[in-house]
Amino acid sequence: MDKLSTKDRDDLEKGAFAFLDERKEPLENASHVRNAIARFNQVKDVSDDERDAAWKQIEAAAKKHGVEVKEGSWQEVGKN
Repeated sequence: MDKLSTKDRDDLEKGAFAFLDERKEPLENASHVRNAIARFNQVKDVSDDERDAAWKQIEAAAKKHGVEVKEGSWQEVGKN
């Protein structure tokens, strides 16, 4: 996976993350999108509304970067 330095992470626009307010799970490329899906359930202290919004961010980034998303919703992450 492409790693972001602290400076690179700080320079990303807020919309470049799945969890916007927490600035968690960057979505800058296909590798980050796949990682955000894999780690989705590891994000703590967020509401279901925040998870809904994050999933929409992930779906949009997946489409942009050509990543296939098998899950139909965030509730399905890790169920298969």
